[in-house]
Amino acid sequence: MKRALVSVSDKNNLVPFVKGLVANDYEIVSTGGTKRILDEAGIPTISVEDVTGFPEILDGRVKTLNPYIHGGLLARRELPEHVATLKEHKITPIDLVCVNLYPFKQTIEKPDVTLAEAIENIDIGGPSMVRSASKNYRDVTIVVDQADYDQVLAEAAKAFRLTASYDALISQYLTEKAGETAPEKLTLTYDLKEAMRYGENSHQKAWLYEDALPKAFSVLQAEQLNGKELSYNNIKDADEALRCVREFSKPTVVAMKHMNPCGIGQGNTLEEAWDRAYVADPVSIFGGVIALNRKVDLATAEKMHKIFLEIIIAPDYDEDALAALKTKKKNLRILKLDFSKKDEATSKETVSVMGGLLVQDQDVLDEDFADWECVTEAKPTQEQLESLLFAWKAVKHTKSNAIVVANNERTLGVGAGQPNRIDSEKIAIDHAAEALDDRAVLASDAFFPFSDCVEYAGKHGIKAIVQPGGSVRDQESIDMANKYGIAMVFTGVRHFRH
Repeated sequence: MKRALVSVSDKNNLVPFVKGLVANDYEIVSTGGTKRILDEAGIPTISVEDVTGFPEILDGRVKTLNPYIHGGLLARRELPEHVATLKEHKITPIDLVCVNLYPFKQTIEKPDVTLAEAIENIDIGGPSMVRSASKNYRDVTIVVDQADYDQVLAEAAKAFRLTASYDALISQYLTEKAGETAPEKLTLTYDLKEAMRYGENSHQKAWLYEDALPKAFSVLQAEQLNGKELSYNNIKDADEALRCVREFSKPTVVAMKHMNPCGIGQGNTLEEAWDRAYVADPVSIFGGVIALNRKVDLATAEKMHKIFLEIIIAPDYDEDALAALKTKKKNLRILKLDFSKKDEATSKETVSVMGGLLVQDQDVLDEDFADWECVTEAKPTQEQLESLLFAWKAVKHTKSNAIVVANNERTLGVGAGQPNRIDSEKIAIDHAAEALDDRAVLASDAFFPFSDCVEYAGKHGIKAIVQPGGSVRDQESIDMANKYGIAMVFTGVRHFRH
């Protein structure tokens, strides 16, 4: 007769599975609540105490950590010395282990969970049995997921993934509680959400994984109301659009294209914000990703419906607005996301490099122009300050070297990703073209290494500039700004983005 050890926290589908084991000539060893369920179902079981000759102690904290259990799991049947040891100490081999772990993840997801409650839900015996069984997978079948009950396959790799993920969650939780920001070992765990059609390009395979503790303000948590499944590039663009639109409190529309904003507009209504975002770049917005920070109304929806867009993401949609967007737009991806959680999405972010991983805090400073320093003879007006703050938020989400020309209603021109700053500025000012007037301001994501950017701005009528400052040649830029009567403020903070 074979022996199975069954000890689970999730009792769903347990009884039919164990009845199947008994029918296949297994005797069942069990513990605590699991044993009670099986006994009530009329399934004969052996208590762990009867196997170990030692009672469960410390409120059940210690019950399976015993040589009579782990000896039965770890003994290699093909080694005569192992078999002899089992016989000498009267240890019965265990051929199958069915274990799932204390619900640590579900516990720490509770809003008011205490540290004591979280600690109490750290399983010790379960992971130990899973490891022992997995290590001896040639002789021991390991079942850690009720979805596997019908197959009962010896999936040692799956078992080790389970314990690795479990331990990673515990490590992350306790590291955060201890206030450690740079632990000497970093172990992250994610759950496979879906296999994607392809990656950045069609010849690249790709998979989507989600944080084991999902974040509410994430494109991965959005409800899809229409359209094809999201692609790799869709997710990247939508994520960047969300990062950008959460910066603004007024009704705002962000048009994102290839990880750069091609138009940002704000207004008293969402429709007005859309009009301004659209006119900012009616060419580049084609095939773009649109993020809106208000419930979409019919008037706005009808205007968006007129052009080809990849994704629209918003907190909600009026019923008639959603119907209008869906009309003859079967491929348009329409996403609904809870924006009330936008300020909670501030966890650390990771970027892979060959052979390693970069980790940093998100760039989520709450900034106000009251903290800026004006370094020129000319001082910005209140309207210019509002425009500078708008441009400053926009340039934060533009790839470096980044220059944004804007007023307090919309972006006028965006220069992104150039190897030098003056080329980005030329692109932004050239795009603004006839929209340049005495309201236009300029934002630079990092300091000016030379005065040429200020001079070029002055020659094209820019009257206010915001930049971080901090160059060894700052005075040259200040002098050039004074020459053209430009009001220039230093933020002391930069928003460089690769």
